[in-house]
Amino acid sequence: MQFSPLLLTRQKLPSYRIDDIPGTVRRELAKSGFAQRVAPGAPVAIGVGSRGIANIDIIVHSVVAWWKEQGAKPFLFPAMGSHGAATAHGQTAVLAKYGITEAAMGCPIRSSLQVVDLGATPEGIEVVMDKTAYDSGAVMMCSRVKWHTDFEGNLESGLFKMMAIGLGKFAGAQRYHTHGYRLGLEAVIRGVGRQVIASGKILGGLAIMEDGNHQTGHLEAVPAAIMERREEELLVQVKGWMPRIPLKSLDLLIVNQLGKNISGAGMDPKVINRTVYGDYNPWPYAPRVGRVFLREMHPLSYGNAVGLGMADIVNSRVVKQMKKKPTYVNGLTSGAMASIRIPVHFPTDRECVEQIWRTVGVMDPLKLQIGWIRNSQDLTLMAFSESLRPELETNPMVEILGRAKELEYDDQGNLVNWLA
Repeated sequence: MQFSPLLLTRQKLPSYRIDDIPGTVRRELAKSGFAQRVAPGAPVAIGVGSRGIANIDIIVHSVVAWWKEQGAKPFLFPAMGSHGAATAHGQTAVLAKYGITEAAMGCPIRSSLQVVDLGATPEGIEVVMDKTAYDSGAVMMCSRVKWHTDFEGNLESGLFKMMAIGLGKFAGAQRYHTHGYRLGLEAVIRGVGRQVIASGKILGGLAIMEDGNHQTGHLEAVPAAIMERREEELLVQVKGWMPRIPLKSLDLLIVNQLGKNISGAGMDPKVINRTVYGDYNPWPYAPRVGRVFLREMHPLSYGNAVGLGMADIVNSRVVKQMKKKPTYVNGLTSGAMASIRIPVHFPTDRECVEQIWRTVGVMDPLKLQIGWIRNSQDLTLMAFSESLRPELETNPMVEILGRAKELEYDDQGNLVNWLA
């Protein structure tokens, strides 16, 4: 079956890359006032999450080194809710996959699911906090500030969310998402974050921001006293860096990779224009996408297939790569049940493409408008149907790389990956 040839393109996104990450971390922490609140020789707990953040190993190592220079005794702890199958060992293993080990960081990693009670918010949310971190007496976080996958607000993903979902461990993540169903997740994150700050245990955090090229674009030490306001300002800034598919509409979007390291939802809903609750095309700033075809799972997703339910069709290898425990634990904790449903699947890419295209209302396969991306985080190298050339050529940020080519399949019937 013949489809329109595809054009390989490169999207030229603005770069805000920081070249000297260790130096920037040291300067930010030096002016933060954090060290003045910690007695010499005191333990400092540093929370690290489960996202695939660029240079996270360098950033965290730099934070640890700075605290050692101040005479403190830093240690790391996983701040990641239900990820890693909600086990202490699993969460340590997630950090290790990002190069964050005791040997590499030069400090202990203390992983536990035990929590302490911090009382209730005015809305009646019982707040808890990682016991290991609480017992240290001084806590800071390393967290990326970005848009949330599931909602729009003035405070989305970042330091406040880590104080809630991350520091709350599995017990907190369960109850906060339950309250979020009733109150909205932004309200829960704010309320819980304020309660955690009121405990007096939080020094602040290192806010990490990435540009559209998935490069470290901004690092800022944010004291607890100004965290809520400052994080709102940083969110506005980073939303302006958000990469998007540079078109108005696609009939079929092919996505190479799903992964928790790529997005908390596996595929960023605000890129593929879905929600984790099963809604189609809710985001007005994303292209209208008729169908999504998912080809495989990223190895750093450690078998967690949350997000596969947003695809309309998947290669059967995605289903085989899925590990039920981390997928079910994460999906049940977040309450996003549609995101863990198993879609229609076939054993080859060829079958998937040839079966799904008829469902979008296009009678002629040559007129099907196809887009192809590596994953929802990397929107630099992409491919699009030749019929979309006029729209692509009017976009100064898009460069067309050579002539259009037909989709190619290997001997197993799987797409020859142009985007590798």
